[in-house]
Amino acid sequence: MNRLYEKFILEYYTKECPQVKATASQIPWAVDDGIRTMLPVMQSDIMLTRGDDVLIIDAKYYTRTTQSVFDAHTLHSGNLYQVFTYVKNKDTEFGKKPHKVSGMLLYAATDEAIQPDNCYQMSGNQISVKTLDLNHEFPEIAAQLNAIAAAHFP
Repeated sequence: MNRLYEKFILEYYTKECPQVKATASQIPWAVDDGIRTMLPVMQSDIMLTRGDDVLIIDAKYYTRTTQSVFDAHTLHSGNLYQVFTYVKNKDTEFGKKPHKVSGMLLYAATDEAIQPDNCYQMSGNQISVKTLDLNHEFPEIAAQLNAIAAAHFP
């Protein structure tokens, strides 16, 4: 189901948002010595690009959007580390050229009381966490996805 969710979002942006280029691109590791032996492939789910502005979306379809330890809800740490790594490595591709690289964890909304909707500034990049409520008619789902694109590519 997770793969279907990713493909739906990618295909939506490909077909419905001509103002951005939508791909599922690999991101090269920004290594200092050129050695990439045994490094895993960084495969983005969705990468939206307009000029030198990039939004990397990591789509997540889980039963629970947060983890809970001692009644404290937090984001899934592995997901946050992953999107942060994608963003920082993509960011280095631009060098000193003016650009903006942001990341987003986009969870499918669940029936949980807490739904993430946060935006963080981390080491010079924006990392946001949102939920996409699929329990609506298509025009409302489209409006949610359009709002994401509009917020990142004004």
